[in-house]
Amino acid sequence: MHNHIGTVHAIAVCNLAETAAGVMTDATMPPTHRWIPKGMTVEYLAKAETDLVAEAIIEPMPEFDGAFDIPVAVTVRDLNGQAVLGAVITMYITPRRRSGDTDN
Repeated sequence: MHNHIGTVHAIAVCNLAETAAGVMTDATMPPTHRWIPKGMTVEYLAKAETDLVAEAIIEPMPEFDGAFDIPVAVTVRDLNGQAVLGAVITMYITPRRRSGDTDN
């Protein structure tokens, strides 16, 4: 998805960042919990002119107890290793509902 100046569209890069954060969050937490993105801050650092690679990190690793927010840092780089986007995606983590629970 390219924009009017021929680079990768900024929101497409945001979608990549959110996908990386979601995959990493899902793979990290126990099956007793679920997640949903709650917010996202973004810095556009350079034009995205090549294919892109995203890396998502949670530090420190939380205790999965109750409901909480966790910031997931994401860096998107071009094929030359240059960071083109930095983001922090706030994930809202909650225990999965058990059979018979009535609240969210």
